[in-house]
Amino acid sequence: MNSTRHEEFRAYVADRGPTLLRAAMRLTSDRAEAEDLLQAALAKTYLAWDRIHDRAAVDGYVRRAMANTQISWWRRKKLDIYPTDQVPDRPVDDHTRRAEMRDALGRALGRLPERQRLTVMLRYYEDMSEAEIADVLGVSVGTVKSTVSRAMARLRDDDALGDDFPGIPRQPRGATPWNPRHD
Repeated sequence: MNSTRHEEFRAYVADRGPTLLRAAMRLTSDRAEAEDLLQAALAKTYLAWDRIHDRAAVDGYVRRAMANTQISWWRRKKLDIYPTDQVPDRPVDDHTRRAEMRDALGRALGRLPERQRLTVMLRYYEDMSEAEIADVLGVSVGTVKSTVSRAMARLRDDDALGDDFPGIPRQPRGATPWNPRHD
């Protein structure tokens, strides 16, 4: 019975997950928050799975759980905001600028050779260790280190980035990057 419940729920999520994620995106307008919101709603749905007798109503249950969770998160966040006459020391988060930076980084990564792009993605996006990457790619750890190093040097290079990152200081050619462990 319990394994049937797991399989049934797993099949539901596999089938309806993308549609529900789009609904979560409309509620949050941020992919990371949308994924968190959907996961929270699916966790609530899983706990109530045996009580939902009409399987056609599951989407409505999940959407209602997302809406309630979003409202709860909004109320909690609202309590952290206090009116003041002073301007904050830190700049306000600029979602548009972050989106532009993410797009520019994607373009810069797209200009890297395939092997360099793959190692950078595995290292920094998938957070894999050099040994794990070496195992996946079937190369030595030294090859992974040198490939990532060359890719990062190319990304730091003015020519590789072009004008995609205006306002961000770039490392001059031939300069050694600052390393806090060496100070």
